[in-house]
Amino acid sequence: MKAALFHAKEDLRIEDVPEPTPGPGQVKLRNAYAGICGSDLHVYYSPEAAGLDLDHPHPVTGSTLPQILGHEFSGTVVELGEGVTGVAVGDRVAVWPIYYCGECPACRRGMFNACQKIGFHGLSSDGGGMAEFTTVDATKLHVLPENVDLRMGALVEPMSVAWHAVSRSGVESGGTALIAGAGPIGIGVWFALRARGVERVLVSEPSAERRAIIAALGATVVDPVNEDLAAAVASLTDGEGVDVAFDAAGVGAAISSSLANLVPGGRVVVVAIHERTMDFLPTQLVMAETEIAGALAYLPEDFDAVIEAMSRGVYDTTGWVQETPLENVVDAIHALRGGAGAKILVHAG
Repeated sequence: MKAALFHAKEDLRIEDVPEPTPGPGQVKLRNAYAGICGSDLHVYYSPEAAGLDLDHPHPVTGSTLPQILGHEFSGTVVELGEGVTGVAVGDRVAVWPIYYCGECPACRRGMFNACQKIGFHGLSSDGGGMAEFTTVDATKLHVLPENVDLRMGALVEPMSVAWHAVSRSGVESGGTALIAGAGPIGIGVWFALRARGVERVLVSEPSAERRAIIAALGATVVDPVNEDLAAAVASLTDGEGVDVAFDAAGVGAAISSSLANLVPGGRVVVVAIHERTMDFLPTQLVMAETEIAGALAYLPEDFDAVIEAMSRGVYDTTGWVQETPLENVVDAIHALRGGAGAKILVHAG
């Protein structure tokens, strides 16, 4: 079968590899779509900075390079391993891709998404979604309802990142929010807020292309470079500041501007991965009793919530989701790194 195999920094090849066979408790999937994630870009251009150990087996999965990429993907069950129940051949599914140790302090608290040895199917496993087939534990499957297609199913993973971030914010229906960054996760945060009844949302994005994409979905946008962000927040909130803000941009200015525009007692949720440090004066938090929280990945219940919202028609892919064949994945990575587009789905099957 054809697969996108990552060998080393900036070395991703389309190769022929053997089809996998499901072991006990596993299923074999015919992959449909796999999204190119920001994490994939980090891995491709700077694997060590992305936390990918190129020299040692992963501590949970034992996987080593080369690795088939693709951790946000959907597929159809084509074969069951021994002992699998609760899922049938022909089921269309999204895959919760996290591997966790079950022993660290995070795991003992049920925070499997923050496992100290965390791995992902398609980043640190023996397979991934950027191939014609993969095998995965049946316990990781989330069956899609009839009105959620496989294309949408591949978006469950990134939309669950955003859903989990909104859960971490504590915002309630009728609240107000600021989103810094209108990439796929920022778009996902906007959808998740609306699904929870948060309608007064401002999206701050310097890219004209990305502002246009999310504005076309119905969002209120502001250019933080050439427009007055504070004035836009004041207009949205009657001068009070937002209840919550989300850093989906991964730059220090996003956090600084978010803190400056919070209501007293508000919270900033950092969901982006930062490559650089930033200057920060903690007294900012003291004076208005504001907070900064992190949000990493997702839990299985976040997948369930996103799929349910998708079945209600909350999510719309118009204008921000593109497709490309497996053979063009490297070109797509280069395009995304250059700032083009928002979400690209690799047609794997």
